[in-house]
Amino acid sequence: MRILFMGTPDLAAESLGALIAAGHEIVGVFTRADKPVGRKQVLTAPPVKQLAVRHGIPVWQPASLRDGEAEKTFRALAPDLVVVVAYGRILPPELLHIAPLGCINLHVSLLPKYRGSAPIQWAVLNGDTETGVTIMQLDEGCDTGDILLVEPVPIGPETTSGELFDQVSAVGARTLVRAVSLLAAGKLTPRPQNDALATKAPPLTKEMARFTFAGDAARLHDLVRGMNPWPVAFFERDGKKIKVLQSRTAENPGGAAPGAVLALEPLTIACGAGALQLLTVTPEGGRPMTGTAWAAGRRLRVGDSL
Repeated sequence: MRILFMGTPDLAAESLGALIAAGHEIVGVFTRADKPVGRKQVLTAPPVKQLAVRHGIPVWQPASLRDGEAEKTFRALAPDLVVVVAYGRILPPELLHIAPLGCINLHVSLLPKYRGSAPIQWAVLNGDTETGVTIMQLDEGCDTGDILLVEPVPIGPETTSGELFDQVSAVGARTLVRAVSLLAAGKLTPRPQNDALATKAPPLTKEMARFTFAGDAARLHDLVRGMNPWPVAFFERDGKKIKVLQSRTAENPGGAAPGAVLALEPLTIACGAGALQLLTVTPEGGRPMTGTAWAAGRRLRVGDSL
């Protein structure tokens, strides 16, 4: 099948690679602009572009999809199907129906739950035990199109957003290839989403990562998991940020006040409900270490307060 692919990050690159491996003809790739990366701000191509270039696939990186040039390119490439995976822009109406099979999108949630740009993170932040991938037909809304195919993905109690991202990327690529095959055979029946059940998954911010130990330990544990690898949950001690990369819930049998140090190995802190073990932390300006090592450096004792 002749496919025009639109996508940008690693998630999209994995899907593009799966389509290539399945033998589809990728007639072109649309992706976002190269961006400076790292401390030295080296101009770096998006993962999708890097993969496309390795396979000799033409790449377009337009600043806009609404100036008429994208429509001309779409028509010139004459794809049977347009596949969109984390491209980063909503397609204008004039692009949605050029290909005979239309445009389909891979979204990493069980729609209509978690419409938006951070569905993986919000599933973890909310303590969900399951998420998944949805293959949908694109329409003019944001993740509102008819559903073609879904595949659930379990979420473990210690799973971070980064770990779940890797799992969902692999499942999504496989599901996308299957959906394209079924679509070509006319074996997929679109079904509308129930808008009454829709929830949002807005982008994360650094401020959302701040916490105090006054909260429920289970919710704080979900915050730590959901904010890993970015922006990373943190609390403050003596005016310095202490990032928490890995945690575990524990009991607070004596009902100690929030912030009280209950144990040093592992470092266990009383919360508003329950307690939180700080397994891996990164002090401001430092490197990752165990919570126990950080506590030793701060000369914390059982009974001290954070």
